[in-house]
Amino acid sequence: MTYLEGAAGLADYPTSLSPSRASDYMTCPLLFRFRSIDRLPQEPSPAALRGTMVHRALELIFDLPTKDRTLSAATHLLEQSWDELCAAEPASAAVLRTELSLGQESTPTEVAAAVIAPAAVFLETYFALEDPQRLEPHEREFGVSVEIADNFTIRGFIDRVDRTPDGAIRIVDYKTGRAPAARYEDKAMFQMRFYALAWWRLTGVVPKMLQLIYLGSNSFLRYEPTPGDLEATESKILALRFAINKSATSGAFTPTTSKLCDWCAYRNLCPAWGGTPPPLPPADLWTAGAVRSRLAP
Repeated sequence: MTYLEGAAGLADYPTSLSPSRASDYMTCPLLFRFRSIDRLPQEPSPAALRGTMVHRALELIFDLPTKDRTLSAATHLLEQSWDELCAAEPASAAVLRTELSLGQESTPTEVAAAVIAPAAVFLETYFALEDPQRLEPHEREFGVSVEIADNFTIRGFIDRVDRTPDGAIRIVDYKTGRAPAARYEDKAMFQMRFYALAWWRLTGVVPKMLQLIYLGSNSFLRYEPTPGDLEATESKILALRFAINKSATSGAFTPTTSKLCDWCAYRNLCPAWGGTPPPLPPADLWTAGAVRSRLAP
């Protein structure tokens, strides 16, 4: 079956959406297509791999007794997260090994110096910003999925959910990059409003605080959402779904050029840069691509 022969079955496409895929479409519809529909492979960057390790360590630190949640313990958890990465994603781990000129015969000391030490810098920043001995998260790496319209679900993974004794909710996300300039803060907070909307629709509770922790710049970005804010976010997501559906049913995912093109893994396939995209896959094979792993872009 060709794409056109199956296009009539796309009336409800997409049936789900995550913050990352929503961001893809807002950045560039063709980027969304390449990642969500064509599912073109993209080698994870070393920075993304380090971010994966740091996120895992910050998840595991709260499994420890309160008094044991120290920087030293968190650094040891980085070693565990590296071992997990090597076992679960050997090709991805090889990317980092190649960048760092590490062979399979490298000693534990060499691996620690090349892999663990740079990632541990982010943990040092984290401990300067928060004291995990004073926190008891309500949820960690929480997978949320909730229907907000007929046959349409929003999904995602929340790094951490805190709850105060009086029931107030704080949604927290860790970033190993640097905080954005002020003019880009609203775009950065879209992901958090997306999560807050999902939490609200799932539990009936509007989060009191949304908090981005930027470990690359030793800073926070915080926002207190209102029901009106989240209703506006819901309207934006539904409008985005409509736009994606329009692109899907027409087969037209028009590229948006920007400075981000310089770092795009698919630039050689983009018509805006002289490339030719592959033929669209048959429409009956499409999926929304809403559920991601930590290694997904």
